[in-house]
Order: sequence, then C-alpha cells, then structure tokens
Amino acid sequence: MNNTKMIETPTTPTPRFGRRCACLAVLLTWAALFSRTATAAEITMQRDGDDVVVEVDGKPFTRYDIDNGPKPILFPVVGPGGQEMTRAYPMRQVEGERQDHPHHRSIWFTHGDVGGVDFWSESDRSGKIKHREYVDVNDDDDHTIKTINDWYDADGKKICEDVRTVKFAAGDNWRSIDYDVTITASEGPVKFGDTKEGAMGIRVPTAIDVDNENGGGHIRTSEGLEDRAAWGKRASWVDYYGDIDGQTVGVAMLNHPSSFRYPTYWHVRTYGLFAANPFGLHDFLDDETADGSFELAQGETLTMRHRLIFHLGDTTTADIAAEFERYAAEK
Repeated sequence: MNNTKMIETPTTPTPRFGRRCACLAVLLTWAALFSRTATAAEITMQRDGDDVVVEVDGKPFTRYDIDNGPKPILFPVVGPGGQEMTRAYPMRQVEGERQDHPHHRSIWFTHGDVGGVDFWSESDRSGKIKHREYVDVNDDDDHTIKTINDWYDADGKKICEDVRTVKFAAGDNWRSIDYDVTITASEGPVKFGDTKEGAMGIRVPTAIDVDNENGGGHIRTSEGLEDRAAWGKRASWVDYYGDIDGQTVGVAMLNHPSSFRYPTYWHVRTYGLFAANPFGLHDFLDDETADGSFELAQGETLTMRHRLIFHLGDTTTADIAAEFERYAAEK
C-alpha cells in the first residue's frame, strides 16, 4: 500500500498581519498607491554587453547578469539607503562576509530537483539554466526585463524552459523587484521533486543575518513568526531586516495570491538564506510520508510570482503588511 501523502492544493491560512476589514484594506491600498506614486523615482535601464544595468535617479540599483555562474542572477543590489542588500560572495570577496554555499548568488531562481536534475547546487553534475534571449527590455513605462531561459542537465539535455518577467520600481525609502517565472514542460513531462532546496532565492548580507555575532538581524513573517520559528512555515510574506552601518534596512519577499501553491513555504535560514519554496514539504513538515512534488504534462505551465521590497527601517516602519495588501490587489 502506498502511504505517501500527495499535497497539491494546501489550504490557505489567513495572514495574521493582513487581517483588516474590507473598508480599511481598500483605504490602505489606495494610500500606499498614492504614496508610491507621489515618491516615484526615475528608473533607467540600459544594455551593457549581455547584461542589463538598472539605475535609480542616476545611482546603481542592480544588474541582470546572465553569465555569472550556471544561472541568471541579479547582482549587485543596492537599497534605498545606499547599502548593498545581498551578499557579495562568491561574485566578490568582502571582509567579514560568510563564504559558505557559493551557489547562493545574490538573487536567483532555481530548484534542486527538476526532472531528477539538481539545478540548486553547483557541482559537476548539476544542471544549468542558460539565458536564450531577451524578449523585451522596456525602459519607457514599466521598467521590465523579459527573458526566455533553457534548463539543461549536465550532459546538455534540455529539461524544460521558462519565461521570466522582472520589473523594477523605486521611491524615496524603497526599491522593489517583481520576479515572475512561468515554467513550461517544453520537452515532455517534467516533475518538480520534493526538496527544501528551492526556489526563488536571495542571500542577505552577513551584517543582517540573524546569526551574526555582532548582533544580527531578524526574520518576521505575515503569521507573526520570528527568526528560527519562520523556517519551513507558510506565509504570505517574510521580512528580513537588521542594521548595516548604523542604519536599519531590510528586504521583504511577498508571495502573490496567484502564485503556484500560495501561500508558499519558506526556506529562510538564520545564517542568511531566504527562499520561497512550494515543493519541499517532507522537510518543512518533518514528515517523510509527505510529498510536495508536482508533475507538469508536456506543454503545461506553472507560474511563481514574488515581489522583493528593499526598505528602510524594520517590518513595522516599512509597513510590509500594507505593501502585501497592495501587491495582492494587483493582477
């Protein structure tokens, strides 16, 4: 008898920090929209070789880098306070930074078991995600990069493909990146295996990781969980914040309600890894009979949608709960 628990459509909890009456939610959404419109900054995007460089008011924001290791990444990422908001290693050596997990490259999207291939790690037998083409680099209105990417195993066999839409926005006290990925089973059926190693990832600076010996930062979820308690739990959003050079800054990752298996589980570690992963249930639930895998038939797709908000202040100051309400209201 097969006792494996197939988990395909988890029940959605109500975010504790998101509970508001309908009228208040509408008011907050409009207030946030007005505030963002009133404080919008000038964003410019331009090609630099094979990459795209993004600036805010003439200052660096990030670079969409297609050839830095085995997957496209965003690096560096500069927040509204001028601090780099992702760990520099392994792209650059910085004194005092942790130098573990070299596959944690700033901001990335992969998964540890796609058709039996590990795209998360960076070993000789790991898969590679190769940029195929830019569909669009829109510097006029919505400041969006759209790309097509092919997923190959270590022997060069194509497993699947994806379309990524990466949108940038900014204001006085915040900068944001919307990162939508639609994966297509282009080569035949493909199974996303149950592993904690995935999927939408960011590695925060060592200065704000919870385990930092100089004080460290904090993790907070929409359900009110903090620090170590946040790992493996489901939430609409998670915020990771702390002090860099005497200023409190943070990065929140929001999971859109239309995203696959919303609200996602969070592979968020006190040493600085911060990832949204809807597949790794047997680890997250500590239950070997649980199965979070998911199989796409040939031609089928799944979409994961997240917004990264780089902010000044802590979770409350940045009002991440209201930011989620605003994001959730968008189609």
